[in-house]
Amino acid sequence: MRDHSVSIDRSTTPAGLAFAPTFNVAVSFIDRHLAEGRGDKVVIQAADGGTVTYAALAENVNRTGNVLTGLGIGRGDRVLLIVKDCPEFYYLFWGAIKAGIVPVPLNTLLRARDYCSMIEDSGCAGLVYSPEYAGEVEAALTQADHQPKATLRIDGEGESLRARLPQVSADLAPAPAKAEDDCFWLYSSGTTGAPKGAVHAHRDMVVISEYYGRSTLGIRESDVSFSAAKLFFAYGLGNAMVLPLWVGASTVLLAGPPNPQSTFDVIERYKPTLFFGVPTLYAAQLRALDQESRDLSSLRACVSAGEALPGDILRRWKAQTGRLIFDGIGSTEALHIFISNRADDYRPGCSGRPVAGYDAVILDDAGKEVPVGDSGHLMIRGASTAKYYWNKPDKTAETMVDGWLNTGDTYYRDKDGYFYYCGRNDDMLKVGGIWCSPFEIEAKLIEHPKVLEAAVVGRVDDDDLVKPAAFVVPIDPKDSADAMSDELRQHCKSGLAKYKYPRWFTFVEQLPKTATGKIQRYKLR
Repeated sequence: MRDHSVSIDRSTTPAGLAFAPTFNVAVSFIDRHLAEGRGDKVVIQAADGGTVTYAALAENVNRTGNVLTGLGIGRGDRVLLIVKDCPEFYYLFWGAIKAGIVPVPLNTLLRARDYCSMIEDSGCAGLVYSPEYAGEVEAALTQADHQPKATLRIDGEGESLRARLPQVSADLAPAPAKAEDDCFWLYSSGTTGAPKGAVHAHRDMVVISEYYGRSTLGIRESDVSFSAAKLFFAYGLGNAMVLPLWVGASTVLLAGPPNPQSTFDVIERYKPTLFFGVPTLYAAQLRALDQESRDLSSLRACVSAGEALPGDILRRWKAQTGRLIFDGIGSTEALHIFISNRADDYRPGCSGRPVAGYDAVILDDAGKEVPVGDSGHLMIRGASTAKYYWNKPDKTAETMVDGWLNTGDTYYRDKDGYFYYCGRNDDMLKVGGIWCSPFEIEAKLIEHPKVLEAAVVGRVDDDDLVKPAAFVVPIDPKDSADAMSDELRQHCKSGLAKYKYPRWFTFVEQLPKTATGKIQRYKLR
């Protein structure tokens, strides 16, 4: 394949990547599989029924690209996707890219006011949505000052994507592009405020597939991937689509919300080899496994991201299932995981070491690298990082500095090169003049057998001094709050430095989180 190709020198570490002068990434991820003889292989298994082969995927990608251009959406235009996890998500995402259109997947859990803001911020030319979200989407369109040229439902009565597909050609020439050109956007999950549109290039999905997918996770063609994390954000996009497509593997898609019952049912029925979750789900699954045994024998690897994985959850999961969870940290801006544990190199309560192809440093407030063991701002560098934030030059300049990405996370590195999460930069507490990690306190609280989840923030006491305050989700809501507060206070005092124990406890049914599972501590503050 002379045009749109990527050459990989696997004799180098990290993998050496060289892109053709003309490079539309849809050719490498979609068309290549037909040339390599995978046309009849199943690529998508939908948990609610139906399968898609690589040949059918390629045909529907072409047809969808033609549907979009037929609606008047042109090269460089943005098309917003408010679409559940289903084959049409694949068709739209890759069909847009192949046609030179910029797809922008959006969180399907948002409300009309959020969609209105993104419609106006993106200046989108098109919007495609699953009918399940019609109420919020159509309300947003009514409110928005900017109106896209075309809106289209996936299916249902009247005009829809499914109805249009048979009416258009199954041939589509890839739009000319360069590896560094704008390809797709992802809006950040908004842990600290309004989401920002991170603009990614054509090369970025190749980079994460080689550096994390092949080199770190060891994904291979025989794998079947199942991601509880959804396609609309970076972690799920990589797990459920990008990484499997790159190696010619398969994916199981669950359209509905993930919970212990639904995820276990999928694992038992479809026998995936790779499972991707978030700490909140793993904690809930462990609780369910205490009540009922489930068959997870097909899994060869489990991965966690979105929020740091407490070491106690990893230890309990290994004891219950006999399998490890490989924790890692990634971001919307970096597209996927850039620091990770590995099958042959992991430590509980630790994010691991940098993925091949990425550099990581920890800086103080003055921008100087901190000594080993000291905490500071985590900065990373790698070829998959976003080019810029759409319409936000100040945020771009603040976050993307001389080729480095300011992750917004506080970390420390030990003498062996392992990185440990302390919290978001804005979450760190100064107690008694000493910096304190909320995550360290949360991890201790989760070790207690009566605690399902916990979040810690700073609160000012009667002397106007900041002290830790804990929000706790108990396993049994009937437990006495007063008695449990005393138990947890003593539990923390016995395992943490004296100044770190929470002074206040608030018991809640759930914690506020982003769609990626990250705790929104700013809401608790």
